[in-house]
Amino acid sequence: MPDSPRAQGGANPLPESNPLLSPWETPFGVAPFARIKPEHFEPAFRAALAAHEAEIEAIAGNPAEADFDNTLAALERSGRGLTRVAAVFYNLTGAHTNKELEAIDRAISPVLAGHRNAVYQNAALFRRVEAVVESGEGVSSAEQAQVLDRYHKAFVRAGAGLEPAAKERLGTIAKRLALLGTQFAQNVLADEASYSLVLKGEEDLAGLPDFLRDAAAQAATERGHDGQHVITLSRSSVEPFLMFSARRDLREQAFKAWIARGEAGETDNRGLIAEMVALRAERARLLGFPTFADFRLDDSMAKTPGAALALLHSVWEPALRQADAERAALEARMAADGVNGPLQPWDWRYYAQQVRRADFDLDESEIKPYLQLDNIVDAAFDVAHKLFGLSFNERRDLSLYHRDVRAFDVKNAAGDVIGLFLGDYFGRASKRSGAWMSSFRTQEKFDGEVKPIIVNVMNFAKARDGEPTLLSFDDARTLFHEFGHALHGLLSDVDYPMIAGTSVARDFVEFPSQLYEHWLERPEVLQRFALHYRTGEPMPDALIARILASRNFGQGFATVEYASSALVDLDFHSLTSADDLDVTAFEAASLARIGMPDAIVMRHRPTHFTHVFAGEGYSAAYYSYLWSEVLDADGFGAFEEAGDIFDPASARRLKDCVYAAGYRQAPDAAYRAFRGRDPDPAALLRKRGLASA
Repeated sequence: MPDSPRAQGGANPLPESNPLLSPWETPFGVAPFARIKPEHFEPAFRAALAAHEAEIEAIAGNPAEADFDNTLAALERSGRGLTRVAAVFYNLTGAHTNKELEAIDRAISPVLAGHRNAVYQNAALFRRVEAVVESGEGVSSAEQAQVLDRYHKAFVRAGAGLEPAAKERLGTIAKRLALLGTQFAQNVLADEASYSLVLKGEEDLAGLPDFLRDAAAQAATERGHDGQHVITLSRSSVEPFLMFSARRDLREQAFKAWIARGEAGETDNRGLIAEMVALRAERARLLGFPTFADFRLDDSMAKTPGAALALLHSVWEPALRQADAERAALEARMAADGVNGPLQPWDWRYYAQQVRRADFDLDESEIKPYLQLDNIVDAAFDVAHKLFGLSFNERRDLSLYHRDVRAFDVKNAAGDVIGLFLGDYFGRASKRSGAWMSSFRTQEKFDGEVKPIIVNVMNFAKARDGEPTLLSFDDARTLFHEFGHALHGLLSDVDYPMIAGTSVARDFVEFPSQLYEHWLERPEVLQRFALHYRTGEPMPDALIARILASRNFGQGFATVEYASSALVDLDFHSLTSADDLDVTAFEAASLARIGMPDAIVMRHRPTHFTHVFAGEGYSAAYYSYLWSEVLDADGFGAFEEAGDIFDPASARRLKDCVYAAGYRQAPDAAYRAFRGRDPDPAALLRKRGLASA
């Protein structure tokens, strides 16, 4: 029984009353999106939950002696109808939602949380799992042993061994947290969808390059402002505006709206955060941990909050020093422009762009014409072909959930289809912000081969009709990052869904994605795929050299922006109790304690920190990106040391030990199997250019 929504193969025991419960006679078993309506979900969830409850009752009540097949494998077979319905539903609520789906989400999320708690606190079922732990009956492989261990941990961490009163309270907490997380995400989306900075004339457009004007015109059309230009709160819209707009007053207006998401009126998330932090702390205490951070990291590579904090602090002081030097350079540039006073947060990106241009003869508007979305997608595919022998063939015969979504068959070197990849690249009002990888179906093969359906979701600003969408270098890096996650799902080659694909430790899951980013910066890749959208000419070698020379420009700012978010996350979740928590005051005190510069704002302020508060995904674990960066900074060295960025032997180890391996073994062992040794922590500071800061 997998924890996360993902569709599985096998027979569907549910009634054929609506498209969500009927067999899907579609190419590759893709959900029949054209037939699915919001009103289908609630009855589908009810039927699927009832079916799963019956399956759990049968497993728990089995009179036969507990063994791996009749208990653990049976759990893996259970709930397939529920995971199929949930996979469709939660992919839609993230990527293409509406008011009807949001209402269903608020109603169903506590029900699903309560159901999961009931399963993992089932005393009879836990006794059977423990019996298999003690006897080893039917456990005949290392993978089965790992599946058993992961299930046992899941039961223990859900409170299966506690007294009834504690179990009941944990169930109540789980339901409430699910509702709060859902409401948090919907509030952020509402603020993002409702905001438009309308630029009404040439004066408002001052400084904006053509590509940003075109994207703003497209956004205006989509939001009912034909003939004008609109900046939205999507990162791909607002960040370029902050970088290029010569209008300081409009930069301030856009920036303040951007950082204030979830902080006012009906969408104020501060009360939700306070309650979530308190409930998480209580949950941890019930489970025997001093804080939620201790509970969360107990099942991670870091193991303890102290280890995560030590890593964050190892970069914090060098990053502060570097950021202070950057601030001084930006203020000098600002003064040269005749602007008095200290640098403000809405000035940083604007003057950083000017200093970068002066220091490296480099301008984002010079780079962007070479980074066409379609070409960068092809580049990501080509790297996967060279490393892993994969090929990607676009399918146009599938009816998907939005007209902009593209689908690709994924084949291995032998020509066998191993999965389906979906790319959903453009921002829209019905999509939450950010970028992510998800699955409609995960890989497994213990009961017959099930091939994955993986989706990458982005929020790139769509170009006007007939024009190619152009990416910033950061956008292109994001695409490679998320495609690294996608490959982790597509290349998965394990028997059991419990340990398939990205179902690994949270502070390991970013390693395959961050490692994949390295290939984008290679001249071998840019020379082939960075082609000017008008002339078709490849990016000049001199421009590539300037890009690579400037790769650590602004790393003080970037590291402070990120690490402050991770430190505040851990501060919230290191509270032993959180009664009457004032979220705004706590944020301010936490930032003051670490010496946060006035001119830099956290990458994710608490009120829109969906990684942490829209569910438990990265709660007390936003440090994971930096933890994984230690691995990727060191890991790419395997290819550099081989003298070939597509070295076949290194690629084979990477695939077998990481991308295909799921949670087959502990993440530190998986890394050693790939690299031949533990990672060198110093590689992180070298990569970020902070080694001497």
